[in-house]
Amino acid sequence: MSDPFFMEDPMFQIVPIFIGIIFVIVIGSILFSVSKGIDQWHKNEQSPKLRVPAKVKSKRADISRRANVHHQQDNHHHHSSSTHTRYFVTFEFESGDRSEFHVSGKEYGLLSEDDIGILNFQGTRYLGYERKKVKKENT
Repeated sequence: MSDPFFMEDPMFQIVPIFIGIIFVIVIGSILFSVSKGIDQWHKNEQSPKLRVPAKVKSKRADISRRANVHHQQDNHHHHSSSTHTRYFVTFEFESGDRSEFHVSGKEYGLLSEDDIGILNFQGTRYLGYERKKVKKENT
């Protein structure tokens, strides 16, 4: 008499192993990301708060878009989308070294390329920028 659930089929042995591997990869990736974030936070906390002369060298925005389609019971589709923008500013120090920092949208809007001032930061954490006033020459 044969088994009604076909337990001798190789798929019943391969699929659970495959699902287990995927589960381990997903959980491992999440744990790795959380660990990396905690390590960066800890390094920033251990770093001194610095105030150094710097020039705004460049600005960039990283825009991510996400679209969703929701199916209703009455066969209507509802489309929605959202965007998320992250802002970055690159500063150049007197030594010629450069560092890029994630900043708020407000800070991004207030800063202009070639601004000169004092950069406040702690590790990779942007704390602020104090622009120096420059006298305009009459031409």
